Amino acid sequence: MKELFKRLELDDYEQVVFNYDEVSGLKAIIAIHDTTLGPALGGTRIWDYESEEEALTDVLRLSKGMTYKSAAAGLNLGGGKAVIIGDPDQIKTEELLRAYGRFVQSLNGRYITAEDVNTNADDMHIVAEETDYVTGLPSTSGNPSPVTALGVFYGIRATVNEVYGSSDLKNKVVAVQGVGHVGYSLVKHLKEAGAEVIITDIKEENIDKAVQDFGVEVVKPDQIYSVDCDIFAPCALGAVINDETIAKLKCDIIAGAANNVLKEEERHGNALEEKNIVYAPDYVINAGGVINVYDELIGYNRERALRRAKNIYNNITKVFEISKRDNIPTYKAADIMAEERIKKIGEVRRNFVPR
Repeated sequence: MKELFKRLELDDYEQVVFNYDEVSGLKAIIAIHDTTLGPALGGTRIWDYESEEEALTDVLRLSKGMTYKSAAAGLNLGGGKAVIIGDPDQIKTEELLRAYGRFVQSLNGRYITAEDVNTNADDMHIVAEETDYVTGLPSTSGNPSPVTALGVFYGIRATVNEVYGSSDLKNKVVAVQGVGHVGYSLVKHLKEAGAEVIITDIKEENIDKAVQDFGVEVVKPDQIYSVDCDIFAPCALGAVINDETIAKLKCDIIAGAANNVLKEEERHGNALEEKNIVYAPDYVINAGGVINVYDELIGYNRERALRRAKNIYNNITKVFEISKRDNIPTYKAADIMAEERIKKIGEVRRNFVPR
């Protein structure tokens, strides 16, 4: 436990809650990183982690990423995340999701959940049977994945403009890693923009659907890193940019929907800089989903949500401007952009206002 508090202190986490329910078999961790700007919002991920330590590391990294994501997107939200440990094909039941919803409710609005990897809008509907603090329901904004993909698409255009002097994607080669909900929608946008797309996925049904609908080229999962392309778009799990993969990369740009793409932010962010690979920071470019569910909290208007998601083009452009202004890598520039907003709004809110 002493070591856990050291980890929380290092990145200034506010709260970590371990949740267990004997009847349903629920084993979940909810991490709240920062609530300066508002309640901590972040999705619930179900994953068959190799260890509880791995699950804790993932939820801590993801929750911090949500703080920065919401701040960089200009939203009045803090950062949180939840992971449920286990094989989703085996453990996901009504009783487990309802037990989880009761734990979310117990936090009294400090944490608001939504769908994430291996959960969907229908799952959130079940969670909502037990808590008021859930978004992305079928009856409201629904699945946020298409909005996430739209934001990533506009972020890719901004990055292409930075590198090539034009946002035109015609004939640009994009290697997409993961064609689930978000990756599939991203491929659709890319193909409509005239890009050549190469994909991979660990699920055969995802590959079959993308090939059938878009006629894309397919490579094996371990071959996607060495594809000769203009843009590598990671849209699966994080930590895919590491010592092993960086040596294989043959791209000019990394810009995708996955969270925590850099295994070690400083080490691997700097390594990309040394290879002259331009990195669009993940939590800036993939903010479309949280933008969508935030709009639900203020009275959902889909056109407004889509307009805000398209503004990711400008947010990514601002990251490049800070990077050039301060002569720093883009991953550091994104942090500065987010931290400046947290600091300024935190100072505005320093006086107590009763509600």
